[in-house]
Amino acid sequence: MAGIVIRDAHFPGRAPIDAYGNGGFRFAGMSHRGSILCIPSGIYGWAPRALTEVDAAALEKVLAEAAEIDVLLLGVGASAAAMPAALRSVLQAARITADAMTTGAAARTFNVLLAEDRRVAAALIAVD
Repeated sequence: MAGIVIRDAHFPGRAPIDAYGNGGFRFAGMSHRGSILCIPSGIYGWAPRALTEVDAAALEKVLAEAAEIDVLLLGVGASAAAMPAALRSVLQAARITADAMTTGAAARTFNVLLAEDRRVAAALIAVD
């Protein structure tokens, strides 16, 4: 017996966000504690816990799938905050339109655009 195996959190598909709060998210009949990244290839656990931790490296998976993403919704937490200009420039260079908003608003908007079969991605910072 190998014991407990820790893997990167990953749901291989697109799914709406059913709930958020208490430091995590529920989607596809599962729950995840911490922030998440919702991109065309799936939903991944995501390290940033605050907007100050979001940079080009944190969005590496988004940039790798840029050809399949038109809009990135950045859920910045419980309070609204502007997206840093450097981050916006990186996304613009990848031809991704980005919008920063509270995590709740980003999750709701992601669900609407996903239901419309739009080419949307979301980077959602967990909130309590």
